[in-house]
Amino acid sequence: MCFKFLSASVSLALLAVTPASAQSDTVTIWSWNVAASALKSTLEGFNKKYPDIKVTVHDLGNDQVFDKTLAACAAGGDGLPDIVTVENFEAELFWSRFPDCFTDLTALGYTSEKQALFPDFKRTELEMDGIAYAAPWDSGPVAVFYRRDFYEKAGVDPATIKNWDDFIAAGKKVMAANPGTVMAQADFNGDSEWFRMIANEQGCGYFSTDGQSITINQPACVATLEKIKEMKDAGIITAAIWDEKIQANTAGKAASQMYGAWYEGTIRSGSPDLSGKWGVYPMPSLTEDGPHAANLGGSSLAISSVSENKEAAWKFIDYALTTNEGQVTMLKSFGLVPSLLSAIDDPFVKEPQPYWGGQTIWSDILATLPKIVPSRGTPFQSDADAIYMATQTKYFAGGYPDAKAALDDAAKQIETATGLPLAE
Repeated sequence: MCFKFLSASVSLALLAVTPASAQSDTVTIWSWNVAASALKSTLEGFNKKYPDIKVTVHDLGNDQVFDKTLAACAAGGDGLPDIVTVENFEAELFWSRFPDCFTDLTALGYTSEKQALFPDFKRTELEMDGIAYAAPWDSGPVAVFYRRDFYEKAGVDPATIKNWDDFIAAGKKVMAANPGTVMAQADFNGDSEWFRMIANEQGCGYFSTDGQSITINQPACVATLEKIKEMKDAGIITAAIWDEKIQANTAGKAASQMYGAWYEGTIRSGSPDLSGKWGVYPMPSLTEDGPHAANLGGSSLAISSVSENKEAAWKFIDYALTTNEGQVTMLKSFGLVPSLLSAIDDPFVKEPQPYWGGQTIWSDILATLPKIVPSRGTPFQSDADAIYMATQTKYFAGGYPDAKAALDDAAKQIETATGLPLAE
């Protein structure tokens, strides 16, 4: 699902919320937008199994869920619902600041066997010191969504695009054959999406996998930034915010979009008249034989410590997240990509998708889940991301001699902001 980084500054005035119900057969959930709708889509199946448990999903909006949860945890959990939706990238902010705000799911039935149902990259930020603060929900395995007709007009076969140099060459052909069209778009002014996707693919990130050191200036991250600037300078990637990308898709001004797979629903619902004209292929790599898997986005479900309905809350999470029925229902209804590894064996996942030209896109996309390298957000993710974005802007404008100098500067700023050491 789509996300953005948010400020940790909140006001206790945000605590005007509905508290968790004291009834053992009622479960309340905070979520937002499509995520909230997806949870509601599982209720029919859940209530067939548990007819006496009533689940109420409150769609509060992304910002409100984050702010209200942070404020409530600061107030000892007062006002929290039974279940809270937590995005993976911000999860460690909660666990580190408020370790007593959420329930250890292992005490409710989230056994090691159930934990093993999910890939490591989804669990890395949700489990600390043997405590499982949340269970993985949706994920964002990265893929390139492309216009079949634009590529075909240019004589470009996406199967031949193995590395980013191939992508640049293909982009020039596609744009020449389709005047007024750009190969891809990135929110260079307000997000770090392309850097995080490609760096994750290369096994690099702002922080080390153990979260104990700063790695943004490691060679793989430097190579990532160099390649992004090369693509920008070549003119095949132009700056665009979220709404502009959707408009470009519908207007036929974008030949490709690279995102987490949750973007499938955005294209399909935003451009319904283009059915059959879109396809999907794996993200290119820095080298032809390099990795082709990364993650962008995704959330989890956590049970508040103040919930008086923990058993019922766990039953819902167990159904919605650890069964193919629950996860694939949300995939079918709203395009939320399962983190559950067994979902790839579901019959629906193997079906050709008409909108995507009959391509079995979900089999292709979910096959990358086991290949994704874990990437730690740590409690300092938003600080590091803000520093990176400012550095990226300065680097693109010629403010650094090269990418290494840019990321060395970013690393030192992150060191000052977080107190973590630079990796050797």
